[in-house]
Amino acid sequence: VQLQASGGGLVQAGGSLRLSCATSGRPVSSYHVGWFRQAPGKEREFVGAVSRSSVSTYSSDSVKGRSTISRANAKNTVFLQMKTLKSEDTAVYYCAATVSTLWYQGEAYNVWGQGTLVTVSS
Repeated sequence: VQLQASGGGLVQAGGSLRLSCATSGRPVSSYHVGWFRQAPGKEREFVGAVSRSSVSTYSSDSVKGRSTISRANAKNTVFLQMKTLKSEDTAVYYCAATVSTLWYQGEAYNVWGQGTLVTVSS
């Protein structure tokens, strides 16, 4: 499967945005999909994930309550919706895929897409 994140841009603090992860190749329904981000000078952070069936999701403490991860398997797309954005949300956001049952752990992801830059202005 190939993944491509999009939807980033410049957003004011307090605003919201929705990132998309479009997939091609094998159906996205075959994979659990996670979202990661990497801010300048910082390590990559596991933001959250959604299981293959959409029954379960995981969100990190840094975005819990401000993010929603969903998927539209028929469109081979996964979404990351974020609200009440803060300057510390500024980062390149990546989506990734795994078939591991440990999909709620960042280390489980082994198929990566190109990222999209989100800049939150204060």
